[in-house]
Amino acid sequence: MADTSEMEESEEPVGPLDGQFEYKKNKDGTVDKHVVFCSHCRNDISFHRSTSSLKYHLNTKHSFVGASTSGVMPGMRQTTLTERRALSKSTSEKLTDTIARWIAKDCRPINIVEDTGLAEVLKVATLDAFYKPPSRGTVMTKINELYDAKKKTKEEDLASVEYVALTGDHWTSVSNNNYLGVTVHHITETWELKSFALTVMKTEERHFAEWKIEGKILTIGTNSACNMTAAAKLLSYEHMPCIAHMLKRSINVSLSDSGFANVLAKCRKIVSHFRHSAANTMELQAQQVALGQQQEPLIQDVPTRWNSTLEMIKRLNCNQATIKATLDQQHHKLVMLTPPEWDKLQRLSTLLEPWRYVTEILGGEAYISCSVVLPALCHLRQVMKVSEEDPAYVVRFKTIFMEDLASRQENTNNVWLKLATEPDRRFKDLKSLPKSEREEVWTSLGGMLYEQSPRRSLLTSQDGPPRKKTHLLQMGSDSESDEEVQPDRDIHRYRAQPSITAHSGAHDRLALLARKYLATLASTVPCKRLFSVAGHIVQKIRPALHSENVNQLVCLSNWLKDEVKGKRATCNCVKVELFVQKEKHSIHLSCIC
Repeated sequence: MADTSEMEESEEPVGPLDGQFEYKKNKDGTVDKHVVFCSHCRNDISFHRSTSSLKYHLNTKHSFVGASTSGVMPGMRQTTLTERRALSKSTSEKLTDTIARWIAKDCRPINIVEDTGLAEVLKVATLDAFYKPPSRGTVMTKINELYDAKKKTKEEDLASVEYVALTGDHWTSVSNNNYLGVTVHHITETWELKSFALTVMKTEERHFAEWKIEGKILTIGTNSACNMTAAAKLLSYEHMPCIAHMLKRSINVSLSDSGFANVLAKCRKIVSHFRHSAANTMELQAQQVALGQQQEPLIQDVPTRWNSTLEMIKRLNCNQATIKATLDQQHHKLVMLTPPEWDKLQRLSTLLEPWRYVTEILGGEAYISCSVVLPALCHLRQVMKVSEEDPAYVVRFKTIFMEDLASRQENTNNVWLKLATEPDRRFKDLKSLPKSEREEVWTSLGGMLYEQSPRRSLLTSQDGPPRKKTHLLQMGSDSESDEEVQPDRDIHRYRAQPSITAHSGAHDRLALLARKYLATLASTVPCKRLFSVAGHIVQKIRPALHSENVNQLVCLSNWLKDEVKGKRATCNCVKVELFVQKEKHSIHLSCIC
């Protein structure tokens, strides 16, 4: 057994100043304890047992490191011009709050504060070599305090409104836990559409009472899944099926039953051939450069991603020549598309373009009121009319789409949609409705105004709602006839003017009705965006995250990001301006951004 003294001599001595300097080795491998080199800049320095010169080197050349090895606590020595004192208590607390806000807003895991890399970054940023990131417990405490503060603010917002609408959707985490996300929506007195997360709960219990909005809820929007529809029927609220989900199902039925299925199957195999092989992708990119095209990958359609089939078709059509040139140089078993099939893809792209146009409107974050639903469906019916130039497969696609859409629209809340369309002045005179249905809508709204009238008690039940009330609803429109105005112009006007625009002849009473119906959304997109955030939170590295923490982090992330959106120069808010023109009294809402 070797002597312990020999083992100690064989170990390399640790360099001075905790390894900031290392002893230089001679050519024979022995250590020269009279010469050291800096571990940061690798410069040689003579060493004679005193570390003064070494500390001087660190302070002048590497001031950040020198502060931590000088043996003097920050704040207890005079700082140089290139150094800063340690962070004050208030600054340190503000930095801790900012770290907690960052973790909550961007859905970072709590244990990120234990990363040594983050600690080094913060030391460099603060110029404080002694700074230590807050502990996990401190960050969780800050997040809980931030959640309570933001929740109180949201509760105050909800307390000041008369009506709210909800959207709900289910999501399954990687740990196979089922969550129900709920978002709430309302219109303020300044005509700003507010939307934010209400809860993400693991259980099936109703938690609306804790927000004190149970008596204000009018509608709840869900997708058309059987379980969501059945659950909505058990509630006392008006059910609003997701229109985007309904349209997506109609498109899927049309694609599968109209002769496009085989062509799309070939397209998916071609895309997979390139996307699943790096070599094939590089060859495709080389052909794109050779033919003077932009280097871009092919797109694979995903059943749950809107418009992905259209994007796949458009990318294939743009790269038709490059795909053919690349496959001609390879040995493959793919069945290429024939010229008639390429023509089918081009026509299918044209057919799906209106669907993309409508879904972009329904999926907007600032203008997704249900008032757009009927004009959007009217627009689709206009563009899906069969023409004499359409080949048989296009006629079949349009026919199946129109029939399936009509059957699904019967299950929507058409009464609510009609009442929500009229107060929105972007849709003049209810052009999206047949003439026979318009008078019924005006009569219904006139009756509601009559019920709200403070003079109602002076009238008898036989008097009925005055005709003047109904007439007020039709004010502010132009004199264009149905023949002069195409119905699909409404949807284009909506896209060009995304701000909420309502009118009121009865002033406060009609404004209240407008906020009541316009607050309901056309789709459940807010919930789907909510779960895209939840997917970042409940990952494989932390599948056992407690459901209460999931709720806090998802909601807090939604609330904090909503604050950032509010600071942008978006055309989201409107103002009420009362004007009189030719004895037609109305309230015009215009942008103040």
